[in-house]
Amino acid sequence: MANNLSGQLAYEWVITSLDGQSVSASNGLSLSPTVGLDQIGRPDIVFICGGRNVRDAVTPTLLAALRRLAEQGTGLGALCTGGYALARAGLLDRCRATIHWENVSALREEFPRIIISDQVFTIDRNRYTASGGVAPLDLMLNLIESKLGSKVAQLVSEQFIVDRIRSDKDRQYVPLRAQVGVSHQSLLKVAELMEANVERPMSLERIAQETGLSRRQIERLFKRHLNCVPKRYYLELRLKRARELLLQTAMPIMDITTACGFQSPPHFSKCYRKQFGYPPSVERQSPRRVAPGSETAA
Repeated sequence: MANNLSGQLAYEWVITSLDGQSVSASNGLSLSPTVGLDQIGRPDIVFICGGRNVRDAVTPTLLAALRRLAEQGTGLGALCTGGYALARAGLLDRCRATIHWENVSALREEFPRIIISDQVFTIDRNRYTASGGVAPLDLMLNLIESKLGSKVAQLVSEQFIVDRIRSDKDRQYVPLRAQVGVSHQSLLKVAELMEANVERPMSLERIAQETGLSRRQIERLFKRHLNCVPKRYYLELRLKRARELLLQTAMPIMDITTACGFQSPPHFSKCYRKQFGYPPSVERQSPRRVAPGSETAA
């Protein structure tokens, strides 16, 4: 699409496997034609596509091939659980990297030399990792922007019906159930009340009454399982909602202030700046808002 919209051959790509034979994905889908890894010369980037049971697919032969690519200076990327292959090869050591939220804990435990990020994607020198789902599209749009400019990237995003292009500052959404486990129903109920009352934030005393917990119990739950106080969690929840509205709607900042439960625009701006490093007005100026030479990859 970038080639079509830019009117130039900016990118070429091939699908490759170790032996050139077609490989079935974990959902049974096969893509072809496929060529052998040793037949593609020296690509700019090789992306490893991951799926289920990735550990079984990471063989000594694959690891050796990835290390050879790294030695020749090829950029290496990984989509979803493909990051496990790069980690096993030692090619993410001392790098920031991203993987799907389901695999973060295991990767952090097994590979302590990797700086695990909760971002939707991460670029660290010539390592490119995306968390999975639709995040690889965000990664590609950012790579297009860096090569062909923001205008082409925006045009491509419009073709794919993407509301906005997420940056590497965006975090992947991790369901609270995945963070604390389904057994902690009391904490989940408190969080659900907060999510349902963003415009008119509830006091902790009122939340305690609604859930049948004491204020002290709620504070202990948040400290133990989320390592924060309830007030901070609630504030970050409201600021996240505000950022979505800034990027995805044309609502005036005054209306967003009210919709997210802030007392006044100055108060909202102060909290927003403290959380994201810049005021809401700067977010509105971002090219990633909703709009009313050749590289090869394998």
